[in-house]
Amino acid sequence: MKQTNLVALLALLAFASCNPSAKEGDEAKTESKTEKTATTTNTTTAKGVYFVNLKEGDQVKSPVIIQMGVNGMEVEAAGNMNEGKGHHHIIIDGTFEPKGTMVPKDETHLHFGQGQIVDTLPLSPGKHTLTLQFANGMHESYGEEWSKTIAINVTK
Repeated sequence: MKQTNLVALLALLAFASCNPSAKEGDEAKTESKTEKTATTTNTTTAKGVYFVNLKEGDQVKSPVIIQMGVNGMEVEAAGNMNEGKGHHHIIIDGTFEPKGTMVPKDETHLHFGQGQIVDTLPLSPGKHTLTLQFANGMHESYGEEWSKTIAINVTK
């Protein structure tokens, strides 16, 4: 990882650890309270999206800090249709959206249309799946190839 990306990531982690947790019902305000920053790239990962700080089967506490990464495309704010660019969405307890399908916006389909790559999500205790979905500037999914689903267990 380039030194500038590492410094940016460490700064985000420091900010997130000092950030007060979200209140119940604030999920709809996700876009306004999350951090915007440059694309996170993991040079050992193939093209696609990935969770920077979470992996399959992790035990976590709520609120859950989520760091989103992408290889092979650039993160940019929604609204523009630019080849090879887009933004992240998280689907809670659901699966990827087919290619070309608009990602819904509701309590389980979170949009990061300002180009955010870090968020803190309040999740109820128990098992959950998180699907990271990359989409173009009009929120149209890039499909299964640009999604990643993991299962996590949220403890009290």
